Amino acid sequence: MNNPEQISYRTVARQAWPLILANCSVPLLGLSDTAVLGNLGSIYDLGAIALGALIFSFVYWGFGFLRMGTTGFVAQAVGADDSAEIRAVVFRSLLLAGVLGIGLVALRSPLSQLAFSLLSGGADVEEIARTYFFLRIWGAPATLGMFVLTGVLIGMGETRKLLLVQLVLNLLNIVLDIYFAGFLGQGARGIAVGTLLSEWFALLFALTLVVRLLRNCHTDGEKFLVGQRLLNRTRLRALLSANSDIMIRTVLLVFSFAWFTNQSALYGDVVLATNHILLQLVSFSAFFLDGFAFVGESLVGKAVGARNLRAFDAAVRKTTVMALVTAALLALIVLIGGQLLIGMLTDIDAVRILAADLVRFAAVYILLSFAAFQLDGIFIGATHTREMRHAAVVSTMGYLAVWWLFIGRFGVIGLWLSFIFYVCVRALALLVFFPRLRNKLVSD
Repeated sequence: MNNPEQISYRTVARQAWPLILANCSVPLLGLSDTAVLGNLGSIYDLGAIALGALIFSFVYWGFGFLRMGTTGFVAQAVGADDSAEIRAVVFRSLLLAGVLGIGLVALRSPLSQLAFSLLSGGADVEEIARTYFFLRIWGAPATLGMFVLTGVLIGMGETRKLLLVQLVLNLLNIVLDIYFAGFLGQGARGIAVGTLLSEWFALLFALTLVVRLLRNCHTDGEKFLVGQRLLNRTRLRALLSANSDIMIRTVLLVFSFAWFTNQSALYGDVVLATNHILLQLVSFSAFFLDGFAFVGESLVGKAVGARNLRAFDAAVRKTTVMALVTAALLALIVLIGGQLLIGMLTDIDAVRILAADLVRFAAVYILLSFAAFQLDGIFIGATHTREMRHAAVVSTMGYLAVWWLFIGRFGVIGLWLSFIFYVCVRALALLVFFPRLRNKLVSD
């Protein structure tokens, strides 16, 4: 898809909707676990799942660079029509994911000690949570491998196959949850076993699809496993550098959301609950905006790989326009129907009243956040990750500075204003680097 005439709004929409559905299906895993134990397990099992799932969310979030780093390099190899390099990127990234996954398994005991020293629960809950952790951690190599294969499918533009993989993972997980936790009565232990088996099966299923795609585009004269390219020091160094940049950016992103939540808690339970609900609306909107950002990663990466400036401009313009329209619609829905949505999430009057007052800030955040999503996608596709790291540092520092200035005068509203400022600065910082990125493509 290097011809700008082929990059139409219909093309963007066709690639985006499977990604949006795949994103929306992710919460089904947590919901199915909760529903099964809520009806067939004990309160201790339910609490253990809450603790265990939180630990794995934080652990795996830090390895999201495996997905993002892979997407850009694969898309560029596709754009350059270099099938050998596509395979090299895939196997290189899988090798890195395997090493990291095995490392997590090997470090399971110290990880457990650290996690449970930071989290607190009753003795019964914590004991069950530890069992859950020590079973599910064996799925770490599969989960990190899935990050890589997800990046491969996005980079190649095979978004429908990614949706298929996500549906297989979710449906199998639900069935196994019901069987192990419900039918066999194993509670949280059964949830861990079901999730573990689902993760490994999904990895094998996705790997089968990816290998088939790679064989179909194996038109070069090199061996399929491209041993020499796989361990190319320059390429390997570039992959590690990009991944480390993205990891720093991700850690700062997690910190910013955690800071918002922690500051909310200082205002009491009502403010904490209210902001948690409003963040659910923000997170739901991210499922849609991420879809267009992912398409931008793929199309921009292909354009960069092909050294096609017109395709690059078309990819940037059309994915951004669709993201803007989507963000505006989502913000309007939240602004107009916010009270109805909040009422569906809670029946606590104090929370509903405060949320109705603050929902306008969530709508503004959603409207303005599309720019940060899109620019992230553009820079990931172009593998200009150092700029993403710099932007993350600058925006986090600006976020904390504005929070410090506003919090005493405006209270909770000041917290929201600093949060909105943060996402705007993220976008503006990347926008400063954008001309350099584009000019580099022109000069190349």
